[in-house]
Amino acid sequence: MNINKIRKTLYKIARILGDVNAVKKGKVGKRVGRRVAGKATGKALRKLFK
Repeated sequence: MNINKIRKTLYKIARILGDVNAVKKGKVGKRVGRRVAGKATGKALRKLFK
């Protein structure tokens, strides 16, 4: 098995576990906001350093 495939799978599992944890604690909105902010920041940085 490819190491990148394993890493990808582990990150996917971690993200799902984080979502489940956020639901349990009632902090889904905060998590979604952070994810959106992170994606926007990533896009902005990509454009800046392209």
